[in-house]
Amino acid sequence: MLAIRLSRVGTKKRPCYRVVVIDSRAPRDGRFVELLGYYHPRVDPEVLKVDYDRVSYWTSKGARLSDTVRSLLARHPASPPEAAASETVSPVVTPPVAAADTLADTVGNETQGTT
Repeated sequence: MLAIRLSRVGTKKRPCYRVVVIDSRAPRDGRFVELLGYYHPRVDPEVLKVDYDRVSYWTSKGARLSDTVRSLLARHPASPPEAAASETVSPVVTPPVAAADTLADTVGNETQGTT
């Protein structure tokens, strides 16, 4: 049976975790089937990056979520795709042409007065 659980990585006293699909009988840090994301609990705010589509795929195939992964996914729900896209792409702001012309006129007048 497959399980979606955390696999510890990182150094001593600084844990980081991978969210993996793994055979339920395998060791905690053993060979996994697929890497679904990661979890960094020691940064503020804590970071959880998971491919929610793949989680739903594996749960539909019969993989069970561990208690910890279930609570993490409940605390960090998936963000809507349009909200994530709007955060990553910022609109390009172009100055109006009239403002650019007046700026050029004021710059030209300043240079004429100094000579």
